[in-house]
Amino acid sequence: MTQAAEKVSDVMARHPSSVRAGTDLTDAVEMLLKLKTTGLPVIDADERVVGFLSEQDCLRSLIVSSYHCEGSPTVNDVMHAEVLCVRPDQALVDVAEMMVKQKPKIYPVVDENNRLVGVLTRGQVLSVLKNMRRACELG
Repeated sequence: MTQAAEKVSDVMARHPSSVRAGTDLTDAVEMLLKLKTTGLPVIDADERVVGFLSEQDCLRSLIVSSYHCEGSPTVNDVMHAEVLCVRPDQALVDVAEMMVKQKPKIYPVVDENNRLVGVLTRGQVLSVLKNMRRACELG
């Protein structure tokens, strides 16, 4: 298999971390900090992706709730419900082109039932493209 033909499944991180819908936002923030990640897919009881929670989402909510000590926000209150997901069989180069046009840094990888099977980051794709470029230089 040539590098140009690589698929998402060749590069994605398997067994990804995620957060369950309904989780208390403070607990979710603890997860983000512990894992040193900028965001997590939000899944339901069937492991289906139902949203994405980013550091920015959490900041926005915690500014208000911590300053005023009001409410007890959950992941559902602040997550993005529209998530850009990719499939394991997608060509990596196609996903790279999509990443150029889109904002997310982390893309959930889902199967045909929208169940989370991995995550793909810009850094992972960038690393593959760098290696492909290096191969071009070497001839």
